[in-house]
Amino acid sequence: MSRPVLRVCLTAAAVTVSVGLIDAPAYAAGPMAATASCSQAYLPLPDPACTPGAKNPDVTQSTIGSTICVSGWTATIRPSTTYTNGLKKQGIIDYGYSDTNMSDYEEDHFLPLELGGAPKDPRNLWPEPHAGSPNSSSKDSVENAVKKAVCAHQVTLSAAQTAMLRNWTTAKSVLGIG
Repeated sequence: MSRPVLRVCLTAAAVTVSVGLIDAPAYAAGPMAATASCSQAYLPLPDPACTPGAKNPDVTQSTIGSTICVSGWTATIRPSTTYTNGLKKQGIIDYGYSDTNMSDYEEDHFLPLELGGAPKDPRNLWPEPHAGSPNSSSKDSVENAVKKAVCAHQVTLSAAQTAMLRNWTTAKSVLGIG
């Protein structure tokens, strides 16, 4: 029996289903279709319908001194590759990438862990290509510069998060840090 499927983004084990303003996890019962459901038109950004970003509730302006601004803190919350590789594999299918070599992508946190991104939320993870310009390594330098500005109290965490989610390629100039 066929039934409608509401889907924003598939993972290997779970699907985020959105109905109005309510998000609830649902679990896949069988193999997923191999057709693209996410658009590459936004590259180097992810498709906002598939990867809108998600925040870590433990990271706020008042907690940055004990979270993101502590050297090595992100290593304590970074998910294992065992977890992210499943998401990456499904994401490559969801984005319809013709290159399916997993090593050609970084399963990236759209809102970086360094700026309070949710570590394991599939809405914050996507297969970011290493190819192209700007690309995954370009984003890493932006993340570091924006985090440094947040920790130096040059910009607020909220402003930094907003700039990164709108367009990480312009975040430094929007924030006036470079």
